[in-house]
Amino acid sequence: MVATESVTIKVPVGMSKYLATMDPEAELTRNALLLYPYILNQTITHGRAAEILGIRKSELIDLYDKLGYSYFDMILDDLDEELDTFRTLKKEGNKI
Repeated sequence: MVATESVTIKVPVGMSKYLATMDPEAELTRNALLLYPYILNQTITHGRAAEILGIRKSELIDLYDKLGYSYFDMILDDLDEELDTFRTLKKEGNKI
């Protein structure tokens, strides 16, 4: 169990009723979403966010994946380019 504390945040009036009572899974999802902008702007890593939430990094990545947030920020073309570079370097005998 991760240690918790209460904080006060300002939210739109219509939003407060959705935050009043939450089951543990909903709380985890909410807290993960609160941390996501800090992962996105590279203030913290996925590993650090998972540590804060008291879960494994792979669990956090799965949670974000289910919500539509990809762990990888490369598009397929970028990945193909990276693989081509890797293959070229490997052919040239570079140690990778």
